[in-house]
Amino acid sequence: MNISDSRPGTEPLPPAFTVRITVAPDDAGTACELIASRAGLAKSRVKDAMCKGAVWLTGKRGGRKRLRKATAQPSPGDVLDLYYDARLLAVKPPVARCLHDASQYSVWLKPAGLLAQGTDYGDHCSLVRQVETHFRMKRPVLPVHRLDREAAGLTILAHTKGAAAKLSRLLQDNAIDKQYRVTVLGRLSPEQGVIELPLDNKPAVTRYVLTAYDPASDTSVVEVALKTGRLHQIRRHFAMLGHPVLGDPRYGVGNKNSTGMELVAHRLAFRCPFTRKEVRISLDAQGAKAIF
Repeated sequence: MNISDSRPGTEPLPPAFTVRITVAPDDAGTACELIASRAGLAKSRVKDAMCKGAVWLTGKRGGRKRLRKATAQPSPGDVLDLYYDARLLAVKPPVARCLHDASQYSVWLKPAGLLAQGTDYGDHCSLVRQVETHFRMKRPVLPVHRLDREAAGLTILAHTKGAAAKLSRLLQDNAIDKQYRVTVLGRLSPEQGVIELPLDNKPAVTRYVLTAYDPASDTSVVEVALKTGRLHQIRRHFAMLGHPVLGDPRYGVGNKNSTGMELVAHRLAFRCPFTRKEVRISLDAQGAKAIF
């Protein structure tokens, strides 16, 4: 058995480390036992990491997937990868809420602080995993679009490849109306406009309308619609104007607050590609309000 990073159990563990094991013909034991013996971890810790998606199996013929079953018996030639971050594994993520289940797809309220998808180090802090668990692993979960981890709001997840293709086509055709409520630093002028500043050498278009201004905090609330979907587009565009999103940890200066980033995807409207009926879902101060 080959290992890329082995640490005796008596040594203090760093915040994060990786272990790779290539299973040899004479190796015996479960995946959990093999990883625990090489990583210097208690089997209970490895089992927890496996449940939370931090262990990967690559078969000798290829194909990489998360390995969650602690009693799994790997075959010779299989590769086991552990991505261990004790701090991440200890996180208790906020819980998403299903607002509309259309069978082929569903619409969820993603809270701020929840990833859209997992990473090599685990997926228990991701929306996709929460949705898989909600449906008791009986449906595939395919993100149609994404929200930044720091953002909250409405997001669509497909449960078949056909639904993912149809909904993605609606997005590409700008047939899904997505509206964002954003609080930015300073008073916007003009009070409505279009930001057309390239991002990553690609066209990027953001439309906004000022809906409120608070002189006490010198902040503006704006309604935002996107014509393109570049990485962090809203956050970057308003920061480039000198009006960074309040609470944004990455962009802007002087925009810190104590309540997190104030960017919410609060309205979705589209024609269901299966029923052909209009679907409108919006959020208000009291929570979610769905109109179909």
